[in-house]
Amino acid sequence: MTFDFDHHLRALVYLHLQEYESGRELLQVLEKDEFAKAHIAPPEGVRKSTFFEAMNTRALEQLVQMYERLQAKAKKLLPTLHADLGYLVSVDGSLIDAVPTMEFADYRKGVKKAKAHLGFNLNYCIPERICLSAGKADERPFVKKLVEPGQTVVADRYYQCHKNFDEYQSEGRHFVIRIKKSTRKTITEERVVPDGSHVFLDVIALLGTKGQNQTEKPVRVVGYRVDGVEYYVATDRFDLAAEQIAFIYMLSATTSWTDFCAMTSWTLTCSV
Repeated sequence: MTFDFDHHLRALVYLHLQEYESGRELLQVLEKDEFAKAHIAPPEGVRKSTFFEAMNTRALEQLVQMYERLQAKAKKLLPTLHADLGYLVSVDGSLIDAVPTMEFADYRKGVKKAKAHLGFNLNYCIPERICLSAGKADERPFVKKLVEPGQTVVADRYYQCHKNFDEYQSEGRHFVIRIKKSTRKTITEERVVPDGSHVFLDVIALLGTKGQNQTEKPVRVVGYRVDGVEYYVATDRFDLAAEQIAFIYMLSATTSWTDFCAMTSWTLTCSV
């Protein structure tokens, strides 16, 4: 018998449940602990070289399969939140202290070699999709891998790109993305703002400077104020009230996925 896919998957799950710090610590347990030897490791045990070769060749496959299966089951059990706002996916990226292969020469202290790009489903409050890249990779191109046409991407100011705003609309991807306060706005229509609302701006506009980086398609800009801080959000969601647009962005701004990135880093670290 070999250290097959199922043994590998059980070992990774056990590693996370027991909160071991490394693959080497897990191997020590698989060799000495009676429960682990009987239920996690193959009958003849697993050699260190075999384990780390498996981590290098199929660890990411294990992670993705486990993630996709759990995510599909969770969707069937969890209630759908904010269905009236559409299918909402918050997108962000984070550097992680790991690499997916054994690049020892390039893996130096203080050098972050990998980045996780996550699409977080705001309707179920669970991760939707994840992509991995080199640490220096730009995050914006991953939006199209994380968000399908018909869904709404929700993101912070880093994702402001007027060319992308045009592309999203052409491709049927919706967006609620925070923009810089200083962004030039050529207003074509002003909408009525309700009295007493935290929203102070609701307009249709072209963003950017004509002849340089101006959007070809008009977008909606909603400005609102919370605790003395002003937020400006660009969107193509003309079907919702301004207060709903502000609420969508606030949902994303309060979503934390640090633990998920930590889990990803943990699994990849076992490769080195």
